[in-house]
Amino acid sequence: MDEKTLATLEFPKILALLADRTSFAPSREQALALRPSSDLPSVQAALAATTEARRMLAVQPSFGIGGARDLRPLLDRAGIGGVLDVRELLDVLDTLRAVRQVRAALGKLAAEAPGLAARAARLDDCRPLAEDLANALDEGTGEVADRASARLARIRSELRAAHGRLMRRLNELLGAHRLALQDAIITIREGRYVLPVRADARGTLRGIVHDQSASGVTLFVEPFETVELNNRWRELQVEEREEIRRMLAALSRDVAAYGDALRADLNILAEIDLALAKARLAEATDAHEPELGAGPDGWTDLRQARHPLLGRQAVPIDLRLGPDFRVLVVTGPNTGGKTVALKTAGLLTLMAQAGLHLPAAVGSRVRLYQRAFADIGDEQSIEQSLSTFSGHMSNITAMLRQVDDESLVLLDERGAGTDPDEVAALARALLVHLLETGATVVATTHYSELKAFAHLTPGVQNASVAFDLETLQPTYRVVIGTPGRSQALAIAERLGLPAAVLGQARDYLSAEHHQVEALLAELHVDREQAQAARREAEHLLVEARRDAERWQRAWRGVEAERDRVLDEARREAEAELASFREQVQRLVARVEASAERETLAVALREADAAQERVRAKVRPRRPAPPADEPAGEVRVGDVVWLARFGQEGEVVVPPDERGEVEVLVGRLRVRAKAEELRRRARRESPRQQLVTYRLAERPTPPAELHVRGQRAEEALAMVESYLQEVSLAGLPQVRIVHGKGTGVLRQLIREHLARHPLVKSFAPASAREGGEGATVAVMG
Repeated sequence: MDEKTLATLEFPKILALLADRTSFAPSREQALALRPSSDLPSVQAALAATTEARRMLAVQPSFGIGGARDLRPLLDRAGIGGVLDVRELLDVLDTLRAVRQVRAALGKLAAEAPGLAARAARLDDCRPLAEDLANALDEGTGEVADRASARLARIRSELRAAHGRLMRRLNELLGAHRLALQDAIITIREGRYVLPVRADARGTLRGIVHDQSASGVTLFVEPFETVELNNRWRELQVEEREEIRRMLAALSRDVAAYGDALRADLNILAEIDLALAKARLAEATDAHEPELGAGPDGWTDLRQARHPLLGRQAVPIDLRLGPDFRVLVVTGPNTGGKTVALKTAGLLTLMAQAGLHLPAAVGSRVRLYQRAFADIGDEQSIEQSLSTFSGHMSNITAMLRQVDDESLVLLDERGAGTDPDEVAALARALLVHLLETGATVVATTHYSELKAFAHLTPGVQNASVAFDLETLQPTYRVVIGTPGRSQALAIAERLGLPAAVLGQARDYLSAEHHQVEALLAELHVDREQAQAARREAEHLLVEARRDAERWQRAWRGVEAERDRVLDEARREAEAELASFREQVQRLVARVEASAERETLAVALREADAAQERVRAKVRPRRPAPPADEPAGEVRVGDVVWLARFGQEGEVVVPPDERGEVEVLVGRLRVRAKAEELRRRARRESPRQQLVTYRLAERPTPPAELHVRGQRAEEALAMVESYLQEVSLAGLPQVRIVHGKGTGVLRQLIREHLARHPLVKSFAPASAREGGEGATVAVMG
């Protein structure tokens, strides 16, 4: 990506926000070095890592890389034989502990973050090195511990003993020569213990003078009696320093030996920390992961997108680039938000290609580009003595040398600063050239000629930024498909410019300008009407779906109630049968006791007949849905299961060219797709299980139904009830009168008929029967 374009679109500011959310130097450097990628798998992996990090923080908000430190400088020094101090070695130990903690924590969160967990699994905690450092260093004091080596432990033991002997002897001298001392204290000069002796009592305490006070009244004397004790104490201190240096050198060599593993750990920790920083930035900007596309089939659709640097002041916009056009020409008044929309589209594209979630609604998508170019703002250069126009032309000339069908080009107010007619022609030629190269272009302009060009040229689309004439404020909404109007005269009128001046200004406008403005006004009205009709249709569709769901729930409720009643009847009949069988058993016992065999045979036959009468009272339950495979090829006579009705049926008409068959379910003929059916084995129903229903006499329904003036919900309910009655009555066809109106009710009724199992076909009525105001339905 061109670095100048990144700066123009303020991508470095996004990286600065990202870097502020990192935890240590390596990840901060990675954040600032982040660049957009055009490789689809890489971008998908980066976005997935951000998504995983957000899920992980939702489960464990405090998760981080802990006490990891930037070890690279000390690793470089250790690698060339340098000796690390205790603080630096403790930094290595803290980092290794962070490595172990991150690996363990991500291992537990593998379900939420499998990708990050896989990265963490590659971390090497360098356990031998960590154990050596923990054993050798005292984290409380920040020194090498006594246990670091046996020699160090012995030296420090002797050092403590020598120090104790020295202090005891000095305290004895302190008491013996109290009158000769300036203060009753023991102090240190030049690394040796001394006593503060008054200058006038110098001869009282013999020793070596190491220093005197600024006034000269106090001499700091090392008594001759403690010289050897001081010497031994100093010798042991030197031995201690040498042993510590030897230990630090050995530990530094160990660190150098693990240098490659530690650098790899730092890189992995930085990647994980960068993913966490991306997640925190996404949460702060209420961002979501976009869908991606690449190549000629890719396109951009930003929904409720907000410029991330505007904060709460950002107004969400919808902006689409494709799939039916590649060049978008945005027009509208000054300060209407054209440039912000341009920058928002460019910046969010770069963010997505850098693996960042976008401050836009769920479902937004972005096409990946190999190159992006932006010519936005004032390109005038005093040093180069270039005018604004010349500066823009120089920038565009350099851009055209590199543009191809994998480029995103953003142009703001092309041609400002010179003759409008020439610039309009130049801008149009530039857009034609970019269209021929296959580049994706977003351009803002004021020129009416470009509005007409966009309206008439395939692959080019108009867009506008809306403006509220009542408040004289832009709404910042981007409207695709409608060119914008400058609103200069309207704004002047609202601000009180005299009518005479306005009238004269309108007279000066060309006839072509008036025609263009009239066309724009007409397009605006048509768009508003189309949007209103679409909203009404969507509302009616939602209502229709809600009604369909309600009918389905009601049908399932009726089926459940029927099964409940049949189950209760079965239980009552079984109880009656069990009681009867007990009576028969008692009768058998009496007959056998009396040896009346013939009477026994008669009683058993009567019992069998009674049992059949009881069973005849019970209708078998509706069979459960089979677990069979789809019916596949069906033939007339096949017994099949219709899941939609929860019933078995028999195929009576073979599949037609649309793959639909007719199935006889009870007395009803139902049309259904062959793939909806499940094959059932042929079987003869036992004669004793047949049940006969006697239906009450119904009046024959009329052949015509009127639903004009009804709400969609009421009309569809009337049509559904009417079709059931017509099917039971056996009418071959009916007419439904719905009126013409806006056509919404007609469309909903015909969609309902198209899906209805009782309707074979339908068509508009003839002209004398109402034409498009009525629909004739042929019953199946």
